[in-house]
Amino acid sequence: MADITDIRSVIHTEKAMNQQGNDAVIVVQTSPRMTKNGLKRVFQDYFGILPLSVNSVRMDGKHKRFRGQAGQRDAYKKFYVKVPQDAQFYSMTTA
Repeated sequence: MADITDIRSVIHTEKAMNQQGNDAVIVVQTSPRMTKNGLKRVFQDYFGILPLSVNSVRMDGKHKRFRGQAGQRDAYKKFYVKVPQDAQFYSMTTA
């Protein structure tokens, strides 16, 4: 069962900020076990917002080297959550 602790962060890149301003889309990084229905439930229970649509992308961890040691970053899921224009989510993320 997914809950609020599975949300890692709200992504604030240039692409994400353009979508947030134009289409009221919030980009959220979560753990790989989060599902679309689970994320909808979290937004409804904790933020009081019913998302209009949710799209997901699975991001595999990059293979990196650090001081000669090979490693891999953690995998995560990225969700594009479209919220209503009058939603008060923007003030919650900056607080």
